[in-house]
Amino acid sequence: MEFRQLQYAIQIAAEKNFSRAAEKLHIAQPSLSQQLSKLEKELGVLLFHRNTNSVELTHAGAVFVDKAQKIVDMVGEIRQEMDDISQLRKGKLIIGSMPITGAHMLPHILPVFQERYPDIEIALVEETSANLTQLTSEGKTDFSLLALPLQEQSLEYEVLIDEELRLAVPRNHPALSGRSADGTVDLASFSSEPFILLKKGQGLYQTAIDLCLAAGFTPRIAFESSNIETVQSLVAAGMGVAFIPAMVERGKWSEMAPAYLTVSGRPARTLVIARRKGRYMSKAAQAFIGTMHELVGQSASRRSGAPSGKPGADPLQEGTEA
Repeated sequence: MEFRQLQYAIQIAAEKNFSRAAEKLHIAQPSLSQQLSKLEKELGVLLFHRNTNSVELTHAGAVFVDKAQKIVDMVGEIRQEMDDISQLRKGKLIIGSMPITGAHMLPHILPVFQERYPDIEIALVEETSANLTQLTSEGKTDFSLLALPLQEQSLEYEVLIDEELRLAVPRNHPALSGRSADGTVDLASFSSEPFILLKKGQGLYQTAIDLCLAAGFTPRIAFESSNIETVQSLVAAGMGVAFIPAMVERGKWSEMAPAYLTVSGRPARTLVIARRKGRYMSKAAQAFIGTMHELVGQSASRRSGAPSGKPGADPLQEGTEA
């Protein structure tokens, strides 16, 4: 049974005449009659009573045409829905994000995207870097916002932005008056300071350890927290120092805002858009990624293994303390 035969039977039932049905279907009448006979033979029933000037549905024909119409309607709906998805009128995205990144980046991106594509449904998955990496490798997100390096070999990525990491210190810290001529501080001079880190499993934990090791010392960890806001409050309270991504710095207006120092060499973390290798990227996903690039000021996307470019102007950092 072919789909076109369903359409032929429906048209014949509507016109009650082979000639008119053939004309509407843009085929020759002998071909239409031949296809109908072939269909009836396959089904083993007579669908139409043939008269001199018209045709009438048999009982079997009435049942068949009713079912055939539902199938044709359903196929039409599928085609329309697929067209809607391809044209970004409908669809669904599952986006993974680290809590810190999601809390400070997505509120700037989601309203713009939903204004442009109001019928695209967004589902957010917020997890630690380790858990999110695993979920992304299993294909449980369309893509995820992660930070380099990625340990999972099944993932590929494109760079979103290189974000400077600042050293948060208490407002009365001596280093504030001891900065070099270019306004930076040497990380090695903080080797005896207590450090406040995010807990293991979050990307910034290992990044902080690696930066200190590269500066020639192992950090003395005073506290670990799962919340970057708690980390900043503890620094402001004089409990230690911490690496803070530029986008989450607190403004001077905050009662519990630490001071932020630029570290020599300007260390940064690279945020990337990661997905499972070979995963199909829908037009909705492409549009969301394009919106992210647009809003963070990074137009050039790079694949895994490519060198990182210069960070673009980041609107997400507007209003933070310099």
